[in-house]
Amino acid sequence: MAKIRIFSTPTCPYCVTLKEYLKDKGFEFEDIDVSQDQKALDEMVKKSEQMGVPVVDIDGQIIIGFDKEKINELLNIKD
Repeated sequence: MAKIRIFSTPTCPYCVTLKEYLKDKGFEFEDIDVSQDQKALDEMVKKSEQMGVPVVDIDGQIIIGFDKEKINELLNIKD
């Protein structure tokens, strides 16, 4: 199974939607709250060159935002 890490904040509606989508599809992921973890925020910015959330790391592939098409492609989800 793919290693999925989601850099998010609790107040981000796209983050909530993304996490619900992955849960509904049966995927486990690490949820990283960058509003509480400066080191994680620094890691997210370094990897994505973005300050916005969500940022998804799927086996080292970085996806900025809830890009459903790209997520489905990387996780082999057929909708």
